[in-house]
Amino acid sequence: MAPVDHVVTSGTFNLDGGSFDVDNNVWIVGDDREVIVIDAAHDADAIAAAVGDRTVTAVVCTHAHDDHVNQAPALADRFSAPILLNPAEMVLWDMTWPDRKPDQELADGQVLTAGGIDLRVLQTPGHSPGSSCLYAPELGIVFTGDTLFQGGPGATGRSYSSFDTIIESIRTTLLPLPGDTQVRTGHGDSTKIGDEAPHLEEWIRNGS
Repeated sequence: MAPVDHVVTSGTFNLDGGSFDVDNNVWIVGDDREVIVIDAAHDADAIAAAVGDRTVTAVVCTHAHDDHVNQAPALADRFSAPILLNPAEMVLWDMTWPDRKPDQELADGQVLTAGGIDLRVLQTPGHSPGSSCLYAPELGIVFTGDTLFQGGPGATGRSYSSFDTIIESIRTTLLPLPGDTQVRTGHGDSTKIGDEAPHLEEWIRNGS
């Protein structure tokens, strides 16, 4: 079984009074025994089907926008797994789950392991206050949530986001990774660090 499974789920993203149709990438990382689920979005049954009979060691939220966490409690309860989130995201988490708290905190440099694969937490605020990425060096993959996409940084036009902060996070934390590192994003197509790095100054000039 491949170390990374991919499920695309569809639903809405809701913030600042707006509602937007979105397709989300859900990543399942591990082996044939145990996995970590990254960003439990929209469709708990579809994610559970991809997990199968494997043990879920954690449901990790790269950030707490509702389209990334709306199925986290359902998946956590279904598989008796903890929900992990950076505590700086609680202002957003509480908008969706005011009566349910994450089980554990994500901290910069923390290493999560499932199926013999290590995922190192990289704190990358900007899209939201406590956005986090997960870097698997042995796979040559970084899971970037909504921090870095093919073609640029994540959106920063809504509450609790900052363009200057996301640019600094990308510049200092993500772009120094090896150029052939695959970027598995929260929405849309994957890319590589080396394909995005040359465009940093252009993003800064354009302010997006």
